[in-house]
Amino acid sequence: MRRLGRRWSWGALFAVLLLIAAACGDTGSTETTTGATQAPGTEAPSTEAPSTEAPTTDAPPPAEPVTIGMILVGPENDRGWSQAHAEAGQYVVDLLGGELIIIDKVNPADRPETTIEAVAADMIDQGADIIFATSDDMKDGIEAAAAQFPDTPMVWSSGDSAWSDAPGYRPDLANLGNTMGRMEFGKAIAGCAAALTSQTGSIGYVGPLINDETRRLVNSAYLGADYCYVNHMGGSPGGINFEVNWIGFWFNIPGFTLDPTQVSNDFFDGGADVLISGIDTTEAIVRTGQRAAAGEAVWAIPYDFRGACDEAPDACLGVPYFNWGPEYLDIVRSVNDGTFEATWNWFGPDWENINDVQTSGIGWIDGPGLSTENAQWLAQFIAGLADGSINLWTGPLNYQDGSTWLAAGETATDAQLWFTEQLLDGVDGASS
Repeated sequence: MRRLGRRWSWGALFAVLLLIAAACGDTGSTETTTGATQAPGTEAPSTEAPSTEAPTTDAPPPAEPVTIGMILVGPENDRGWSQAHAEAGQYVVDLLGGELIIIDKVNPADRPETTIEAVAADMIDQGADIIFATSDDMKDGIEAAAAQFPDTPMVWSSGDSAWSDAPGYRPDLANLGNTMGRMEFGKAIAGCAAALTSQTGSIGYVGPLINDETRRLVNSAYLGADYCYVNHMGGSPGGINFEVNWIGFWFNIPGFTLDPTQVSNDFFDGGADVLISGIDTTEAIVRTGQRAAAGEAVWAIPYDFRGACDEAPDACLGVPYFNWGPEYLDIVRSVNDGTFEATWNWFGPDWENINDVQTSGIGWIDGPGLSTENAQWLAQFIAGLADGSINLWTGPLNYQDGSTWLAAGETATDAQLWFTEQLLDGVDGASS
């Protein structure tokens, strides 16, 4: 566990001195809206890498900086899912001041005796004003913690306990909210980039464990690949070879999961020349880079983290990534001004600029391995997603077993998409 020290900007210090001088404790509240996807733009969204400069904000800093507790399922520096959350927490602290308390590798393999409830209790003892549990795997633990500490706001990232449409809706947990990014767009972009680049017409997807979330992301990647294979490559519908192999968890646990490096090798040895990663860590892009350096025409698309292409730049077609910072900033501000509510929010890209670190929850960065021509095609595809002229989640679409998921002309509702029961017809691999 580590603590990031309390950081005060001169503006924050000056604001507090003014308050003391005036003997007044009311700073006023900042009205925020969480997760609203901006109106689609008419121009192709930027896919350039986001600026590395520190973000700025015009909003006044809080009088009392918030202490954030963040529970990560994997290593804090995994160059994937957990690091994206950790950096979002740091983003909030840099803007508002305060402390960030992190404990990482909270999973049955790395910390078999550690419970989410115990971690939450320890963080609250250290002064945490809000706790983020950042994995689908943490459902039972964070619900128990929320019941045990009803006065502490908590967020289960990727969950749906605060959504009235969910089978596991928990209206009794008034302090537990949910948030998740619409990575379906990012995976569709990844699928398109893979189909545009593949020379064998065969794409491999390195999957984690199997649940509604991972099925809908695989399906989205397949739909993006199929669309671009047909509309940009002149192929026939369903003609792309798209296969998923699940390793069994969000990242490699020796002796418990399949080895993602071996899964990557198996895909290449079986004829695939592009891999899409759905796991939290970087094995797929690393192994692809090694084989590409040995002279093979192979490429990969990593996941989660905007810097993931750095693992093997020349073999990287691009990366879809989560930018949790803007969403977490809104949530923490709501805690600070007393307006926090237990809501479910599914936030999306800012289609005006999907790589704007201050506004866009989902981004895509073109990788060095993506050709100039294919980058142009991909930009057109992204523009179609942005303006609504391309909606991949429209029927007719069938599940693997032949049952209807979406009838002809039917567009998926949030509930139909969120609770994806099977892989789609056209995807090879297990649905359960």
